[in-house]
Amino acid sequence: MHTLLRTTGFRAVTILTQSLRHGWRAPVWLAVALACLVPMRAAGQGFTPNYDESKAGTFTLPAPLVFNDGKPVTSAQEWAKRRAELLELFETNVYGHSPAPPKKIRFKVFDLDKKALDGKAIRKQVTIYFATPKGTAHEDLLLYVPASATKPVPVILMLNFGGNQSVNSDPGIKLGTIWAGKPPVRQQAPESSRGKNTDFEIEKVVARGYGLATVNYADLEPDFDGGWRCGIRAMFLKPGQTEPGPEDWGAIGAWSYGLSCALDYLEKDKLVDAARVAVMGHSRLGKTALWAGALDTRFAMVISNCSGRGGAGLWRRNYGETLPRMKQVFPYWFCANLMQYADKIDQLPVDSNELISLIAPRPIYINGAQKDQWADPHGMFMAAVAAGPVYKLLGAEDLGTDQMPSLNQPIMHTIGYHYRDGKHAVTAYDWDQFLTFADMHLRAQ
Repeated sequence: MHTLLRTTGFRAVTILTQSLRHGWRAPVWLAVALACLVPMRAAGQGFTPNYDESKAGTFTLPAPLVFNDGKPVTSAQEWAKRRAELLELFETNVYGHSPAPPKKIRFKVFDLDKKALDGKAIRKQVTIYFATPKGTAHEDLLLYVPASATKPVPVILMLNFGGNQSVNSDPGIKLGTIWAGKPPVRQQAPESSRGKNTDFEIEKVVARGYGLATVNYADLEPDFDGGWRCGIRAMFLKPGQTEPGPEDWGAIGAWSYGLSCALDYLEKDKLVDAARVAVMGHSRLGKTALWAGALDTRFAMVISNCSGRGGAGLWRRNYGETLPRMKQVFPYWFCANLMQYADKIDQLPVDSNELISLIAPRPIYINGAQKDQWADPHGMFMAAVAAGPVYKLLGAEDLGTDQMPSLNQPIMHTIGYHYRDGKHAVTAYDWDQFLTFADMHLRAQ
């Protein structure tokens, strides 16, 4: 059995997919072994990225449908127990343990415009307050919903990089605070920053019948090494602690925490159908969206745009950004424990196929871009394929193929994926696919 697990190839995913499609049966343990493992020789990963497929290495992915003790997962009931195991492994080794969610939040609506965006939307701005062991923290949420809506609407919730005012040129949006300069100093965003974040297509989202909500990720923690001292993580240090411990949450955990607090508010907003809230993010915030969706099953759908390593990209694949590079540049995104695997990535007990599996059976959409090989689009696709058996076990659809799609040929089942031309960004093409996917899964009520 162990020899089989070591020597079976990525081809196994194809074999099992075809066998299930044609109604063939096999022993459960064989299905688990073949479907979940991608065999490999360990590939060295360094600071300099590799973009040569012949040097990407071969590797064995950890199996989401195998318990830590080696027993196979054969039912949805057993998956619930395995899911708890996986969450613990990710918390201990990758993202860190986050504190328990706040028992309650307070909020203050400080802006309501029923004729925003030339009368097409209702705009609300809300300050959300939540308790910490060392006082109250807060974040500002910006929400647009269609003005024509006659009932609560599904919403896409996103963090943003430059302050809420950056997502649209609407002059009614409160200027947020940003961190700028060397060393970074907190300051009010300038008027010139309005609408500069082109990742947001608010008018398109509203026209399709969805709301869009966003929070500045720097409200939770600024994005630089040592930024935790200025964010919510500092407010959760235990007595005697002077810095986060090796298993404590990193910045991605802090940003994810803020997304769940935002959802706490959306559950109270009568304009929002809180059972149909999708969490979405781009780049490092695409990593964050995946982790938020894994931790908080209230999110009905997850959209992870160009998230790369630490998101949907496979840790074990030596292509694009690598952990050794992250260790030098962005170690604070993760818990300190992760960094011990920088020179032995094959020993990391989890990988992104299992992160995606933690979303199951909820819909998830992943994408990559041709000019963004840094984020390893092929590796993200491979991870989505390898998560498929968990979706199938829970009665949902997998990708339906193990063949990397051509450019601009989206695949949409319960797992969705596309590989487009262009750069590392959220484009109009991306939004078109995300909204079509949302139509499939969030509007069928």
